[in-house]
Amino acid sequence: MADPFGFLKYPRKENPYRPVAERITDWQELQEPLPASERQEQAARCMNCGIPFCHTGSFYGGQRTVSGCPNDNLIPEWNDLVYQSRFQAAFERLAKTNPLPEMTGRVCPAPCEKGCTEALNGSGVTIHDNERFIIDTAFENDWVRASGEPQAATGFKIAIIGSGPAGLSAAWRLNQLGHQVTVYERSNRCGGLLMYGIPNMKLDKTVVQRRIDLMAELGVTFLTNIEVGRDISAEELEAAYDRVIISTGASVPRDLNIPGRSLTGIQFAVDYLTAATKEVLNHGKAANESLAGKHVVVIGGGDTGNDCLGTAMRQGAASVRQLEITPQLPPQRLAGNPWPEYPMTAKIGYGQEEVATVLQEHTYHSISTTAFVGAERGQVIGIETVKVDENFQPISGTEQVMKADLVLLAMGFLGPETHLLDTFNVREIYDDYTTNNERVLVAGDAKRGPSLVIWAIREGRLAAEKVDQSLRALIYQ
Repeated sequence: MADPFGFLKYPRKENPYRPVAERITDWQELQEPLPASERQEQAARCMNCGIPFCHTGSFYGGQRTVSGCPNDNLIPEWNDLVYQSRFQAAFERLAKTNPLPEMTGRVCPAPCEKGCTEALNGSGVTIHDNERFIIDTAFENDWVRASGEPQAATGFKIAIIGSGPAGLSAAWRLNQLGHQVTVYERSNRCGGLLMYGIPNMKLDKTVVQRRIDLMAELGVTFLTNIEVGRDISAEELEAAYDRVIISTGASVPRDLNIPGRSLTGIQFAVDYLTAATKEVLNHGKAANESLAGKHVVVIGGGDTGNDCLGTAMRQGAASVRQLEITPQLPPQRLAGNPWPEYPMTAKIGYGQEEVATVLQEHTYHSISTTAFVGAERGQVIGIETVKVDENFQPISGTEQVMKADLVLLAMGFLGPETHLLDTFNVREIYDDYTTNNERVLVAGDAKRGPSLVIWAIREGRLAAEKVDQSLRALIYQ
């Protein structure tokens, strides 16, 4: 490393968040990037650690959360290049593994930083922000286009169903390898989760569209408002293309089938966030008052729930409360959760921070919702809750009713919509993304279930390389 003692010289400094009072008035991105000079100092904090745990994703000790980068990004190498002001070389090194770093540099929870050797006794290197700096600098200098220029055309045609992170990653890599790629998207815009599942303040949609536009210029064909199985059949796709990659994500949300579920005013979080993003895209980035005077309850304590909190604040809600059935996590690592495992500790999300400006108590742990309460016309007006013990059993005497004009179900996803797999007669999905149908592969959340954007990017890239390998083998048969 150019400065192996940088971690001792420079304190960790993340891209600062805009003041809460300012950011809740608009849908602009939450953070303001540091200037290049300060980003170089942060890159200098990358240690000469010998064994970089950051760039290999591992599930330590049976934990369900990965620590380290699942995509095998060459993190110490591009950190060093940033420190040396070799920004284009840093981009080229980053682009070897990550086709979409502008997405992960904004929305990834950065398990790489949790596995960083410096995090053993410190707070880890700002890998996430460094990555964003590299790719934003690359776009500013028009280096990205050259990295995606296709190789000699192979003549093979591939259809990709779904344009989320896995689909875009696969499309970028396949086009880069010289194949003719067509992406089918049933929504009105491409991007999937990146476009509609993540709010604009976390991932500005111009960033997503910039990548899609560049891919189109480089030769990828995007077809929107087309649902496979309805507007075009599986048989037609298999006849027209040499391979098909299904990358439709894990889009089936977990429901809460309790009394009153049929009342109006109860929505899945993904539908609510999609509608909010469409409003931003259609009417601009100023906050609105669509929830003025309304009391919102979000059921689910994960990132999607946090996004709902921030979105409802920007829509002028009178109150926003979040319910989570699991206990509050500890403020520090417990003995059974040592580094380099992902730290199972409490954190305050941006949405929770924003709600805290108007509500002292806003997030409730160990709470189960037992029923929805409705008015005569069938509109939800409240929820019945009860506290639960460590076994999620109700604690007698803790029942209460909470006011709610809008309830958002943010309890995660169960998996992919299976009808598309059935349409292609896919009964088994193998570890290498192939299936029992030799012409069809599956990648991303459609294969592994709900997971991180970086997992989807990795799987899209590897599925593309598997397709390339199998098709090129046909040439020599």
